[in-house]
Amino acid sequence: MTAAGPVDEPIFPPPPPPGLQYGYPPQQYPPVYGYSAPPQYPYAQPQQQRRYNGFAISSFVLGLLWIYGIGSILALVFGYIARRQIRDTGDNGGGLAIAGIVLGWLGAALMVVLMWVLIVGGLQQV
Repeated sequence: MTAAGPVDEPIFPPPPPPGLQYGYPPQQYPPVYGYSAPPQYPYAQPQQQRRYNGFAISSFVLGLLWIYGIGSILALVFGYIARRQIRDTGDNGGGLAIAGIVLGWLGAALMVVLMWVLIVGGLQQV
């Protein structure tokens, strides 16, 4: 015999039969009132981005450039075309089209004022 006991005795207890687990049994917690589980949201679907209308972009750029009044006239034409297309198709660029139209009208007014100044100034020299 040894100090731990007879040689035939195992030092550790035998394993539990299959299907049983060591430890404490799982506990059933009572529901917590006033709180609920957070809602489960589905994954976000990628959204199709709307494109900008090309006439709206060109209207804005031509309104900025002016190009001796020709840019202003083209800005007006392209701006009104863009507004109609945006209304029909739902593209982005409504603000660009409006800005192009406003800049076009300002450029056209500037062109009229410059022509008037040149004509009146030319008549006074004669």
